[in-house]
Amino acid sequence: MNFLSQRVQKLSESETLAMARLGNELKEKGINVINMSLGEPDFATPEFIKSAAKDAIDKNFSYYTPVPGYKDLLEAISKKFKRDNNLNYSPSQIVVSTGAKQSIINVIMATINPGDEVLVPAPYWVSYFEMIQLNEGVVIQIDTDYKSNFKITPTQLENAISPKTKMFLFSNPSNPTGSMYSEEELRALGEVFKKYPHVLILSDEIYEHITFEEKMFSIGSIPELANRTVTVNGLSKNFAMTGWRLGYLGAPLEIAKACVKIQGQFTSGASSISQRAAIAAVSADPSCVHEMQQAFKSRRNLLISLFEEIPNVHCNNPGGAFYLFPEVSFYFGKKYGDSVIKDSKDLCMYLLNVGHVALTPGGAFGAPNYIRLSYATSEDTIREAVKRIKRALSELR
Repeated sequence: MNFLSQRVQKLSESETLAMARLGNELKEKGINVINMSLGEPDFATPEFIKSAAKDAIDKNFSYYTPVPGYKDLLEAISKKFKRDNNLNYSPSQIVVSTGAKQSIINVIMATINPGDEVLVPAPYWVSYFEMIQLNEGVVIQIDTDYKSNFKITPTQLENAISPKTKMFLFSNPSNPTGSMYSEEELRALGEVFKKYPHVLILSDEIYEHITFEEKMFSIGSIPELANRTVTVNGLSKNFAMTGWRLGYLGAPLEIAKACVKIQGQFTSGASSISQRAAIAAVSADPSCVHEMQQAFKSRRNLLISLFEEIPNVHCNNPGGAFYLFPEVSFYFGKKYGDSVIKDSKDLCMYLLNVGHVALTPGGAFGAPNYIRLSYATSEDTIREAVKRIKRALSELR
């Protein structure tokens, strides 16, 4: 007897987590695997944030929290939005969740009806597609490639909008490509959105402080778009707090209230200790993570220079986050022994089993000719990983 719902049977496992799991299985067999599949900073949470958490424990912040978050945290996030992003979300328009992932699914559940179209530039973060499908929305993929630095144009956007379009969902800087829209580019897209007031914008800005050349610009700061933009952020990437599970959103009031209603029936409020630590994090000057930001920039430059030595692989120059998303289709159809590399998933399995480097296939991100590497690891590890990848690829015939 199959007791599982059709909904869950259609849901795919996260490819990033799946590849990490396969890598760990090889490690348990004693194989030295380098894991570049997960997007997790390898830095420790800053001491001042940990001190705030310890202080919260000592002061007995151990009871249920308000569903949208502690009032003083909502006020601190409101100030942060204004200070860093020129966004005017009042505390009543902010909802704190157990990670930015929950913030995104809350918004999708609160706004998407069966058959509603959601525009998603590809490559996209793996969970966007599954979240939309789970809520019976229709994904309209807008394709890009490394030649365009993985950015859509205003013309592409306008051509994709239809009367059924409900939402435009994107990340900036991007996971998986690291590409970053400039203020000029977002304002150009904004001119298109102004003509279509029925389209809600969901901007995932979780990599906000991990930027290298361009200054971060939030599309919701464009006055004409402010009342229909939801901005999602969190602590995992910017403050190396992945395990603390703390994300938040700013939204039009009716959407924020709907998210509180949904969250109240699912998880209630986020961890009390994480929330007290979050007050310290979002209240701090962003320069506190400058050292981490510079380390990621150095790693990016190293990784790109090493990949230039691998033949027939094409890369862009990512402006933020900590990912490289090379085009590798040249190696499709090639053989290792009797095995044929049919696609990026096969290539990633080959590089895992032969090269002992765990990567994520691009198909999971809507771009099957690519693979994703996370450079949230040391420069020595990056050098060794690329050496293994280069050697393994050279053995294909």
